[in-house]
Amino acid sequence: MFNLRVLLLTSILLLISSISYALRSGDTISTIKTDTVIIVDEVKLNNETRMTVSVIDTSNKNSALNRGNFELLNPDSPILITLDSLLYVKFYQKQFFIFDSSLNQEYGFAPNDIPVYPDSIYKERISILNRETPIELTYNREVRSYINLYASKKRQLTAKMLGLAEIYFPMFEEALDKYNMPLEIKYLAIVESALNPSAGSHKGAKGLWQFMYGTGKVYDLKVTSMVDDRYDPYKSTIAACEHLQDLYDIYNDWSLALAAYNSGAGNVNRAIRRAGGTKNYWAVWPFLPRETRGYVPAFIAVNYVMNYAPEHNIYPMRPGMFYYDIDTVSVYDVLAFDQINEMLGIPMDEIEFLNPQFKMNIIPASNDNPYNIRIPRIYTASFLNNEKELYNYKTIKGIERDKLMAEVEKVKDRNIHIVRSGESLGIIAKKYRVYVNQIKRWNNLRSNTIYPGQKLVLYGAGSSGFYRKSTPINRSSVKSNHVVKNGESLGLIAQKYSCSVTDLKEWNNLKSSTIYVNQKLIVYKPEVKNTSSIKDGKYLYHVVRKGDTLWDIAKEYDGVTVDKIKSLNNITNSKRLKPGQKLKIAEVG
Repeated sequence: MFNLRVLLLTSILLLISSISYALRSGDTISTIKTDTVIIVDEVKLNNETRMTVSVIDTSNKNSALNRGNFELLNPDSPILITLDSLLYVKFYQKQFFIFDSSLNQEYGFAPNDIPVYPDSIYKERISILNRETPIELTYNREVRSYINLYASKKRQLTAKMLGLAEIYFPMFEEALDKYNMPLEIKYLAIVESALNPSAGSHKGAKGLWQFMYGTGKVYDLKVTSMVDDRYDPYKSTIAACEHLQDLYDIYNDWSLALAAYNSGAGNVNRAIRRAGGTKNYWAVWPFLPRETRGYVPAFIAVNYVMNYAPEHNIYPMRPGMFYYDIDTVSVYDVLAFDQINEMLGIPMDEIEFLNPQFKMNIIPASNDNPYNIRIPRIYTASFLNNEKELYNYKTIKGIERDKLMAEVEKVKDRNIHIVRSGESLGIIAKKYRVYVNQIKRWNNLRSNTIYPGQKLVLYGAGSSGFYRKSTPINRSSVKSNHVVKNGESLGLIAQKYSCSVTDLKEWNNLKSSTIYVNQKLIVYKPEVKNTSSIKDGKYLYHVVRKGDTLWDIAKEYDGVTVDKIKSLNNITNSKRLKPGQKLKIAEVG
């Protein structure tokens, strides 16, 4: 029989010279290049086993593989939309995902091979998974349609989700274990969000676990103008565990609990009544909302594909970090992502990716209301050692604590703009003095396309914004060298020499913020002319210049701190300093 199979396959491949194949377990499958799939299967006819061979052109939209009775996978399918949304995510677009090309040698596949298996193989593998979980995993036509989606049509995205799983699954498993729930529920986040932490649906569901506003509120996920806990990977995971446990307590069936998670308990209860009162998922399946009918089959398919990815020639594309490469630190004062980026050298897209809950890239923390943020572990020591300086660090764009506090107050004003004919995001951003990317973030826009009559949410509209250009550095001042010490970043060095990171890069022809111990950097020490200092016999005064902040002023005088200036001048809040204003700096004598 083996020789007959090989002979049959060889004959076919001679006729189709562009096809390469690889026989696999039981010689019941052959795989080929991206545009064509050969499916080899066994059938029994009159007690005689015969080989059947199907050659399918996957580039033909009407082919069996693409058509394949996949009626649930229409273009409006929420699951398809969620997968495709990954293409628009900034973090996914950058060349950050790493693929180990040696992995695809595990089963001897060529790089572009797409293995396809007969139903008997899928059924057997899913039955093995079913024995290891209390969630009922069955195989049928609907499940196969989603296996085809994840293992064939969207295999590149599946490879990225395998990589992202190495960041999120350990956290999911810890939470599920804490609540004594099946660990397989971790795969639900793939169905919900494709492991995109900033995912948002057209209905308003947000985050990895796609919480609606009302449901999130029940499980203590707070939403403000600046922070949305539904995007917080940890908080939303805890909320998902609690919500699913509550649903399981209602139905005592995990499949029905999953369906209720997607469509709401009301729709599941209605389907149960229409099915005669039975609490069996597949019995009530025909009576569920159309989009929910594909939900549990997709969950089963994800269980299968994530466990048998190598058998489908799919391997992780890793996003440059793992779960244990990430640390959590607490923030006790208002802090902007720009400050963290410039002073510590953490790439901005990594900060945003790890902390999607902060809508405006500002952490509105205080001693009474601290926030946790996630950063790469290699920066933890630098963060803790420079925390106080970090809060007061003035960025290239001029962000400092006083302006951030003003921004926190400003965004309490929520405005709605109705798009007019001829308007673009650029025009609207200019009108309200905000950025295009802020408008897109506030409104979950994937592109710059808008249409007349569309409502856009804007925060702090009408203000001048809190970004401004940095003060030019006087290049004619004294030139010197700085030798980089262990633990220093461009941000720390810029602070020391009262310049910006951009200045340091320009002076030293640096293309990135990466520097090395003992590296010599050119710096310019500006001449200090304290023409703004005045003595009146009792106090030394400073006359405020345009652009001065308390932090800038304190740095000009030895032994003077921001708190000391505030105390001497009875400054109790974050007032804007006025040019010409006289501030006491220190007592004379």
